[in-house]
Amino acid sequence: MFLPSAGFREQVHTADWELQVWAPDLPALLEQAARGMYALSGLRLQPGPPQTRRLELHALDAESLLVRFLTELLWLGQQEGLGVDSFQLALDPDWTLHAELTGALILSLDKDIKAVTYHNLAVRQTPQGLEVEIVFDV
Repeated sequence: MFLPSAGFREQVHTADWELQVWAPDLPALLEQAARGMYALSGLRLQPGPPQTRRLELHALDAESLLVRFLTELLWLGQQEGLGVDSFQLALDPDWTLHAELTGALILSLDKDIKAVTYHNLAVRQTPQGLEVEIVFDV
């Protein structure tokens, strides 16, 4: 089966949601993970002027950075009602992510995601780039 160079798809999981994500590099993997998380939750944004937030996150490794980034997006949705649909991501060699996120207020969600978990979380290098399976607590 042909897979594009970056993307995501839902995996069968017993109680929670699992998402397989792949991309050529870590910033693209983070973006695809965010897009997949939003797709799983059925995010729809309100029409209106875009809103931008800048973040700087530091972690010790790719897995921690992935969880911190997705958790920050969940926080933005819960605390500010903001969903993101445009990502400008840059990564420093010391695992510091610089993010400019643009989106709009959330119109609706089909289902809330409670948390991003570390369950079996491992970012793996493949011949095509990086891939990971992420389990969400719903």
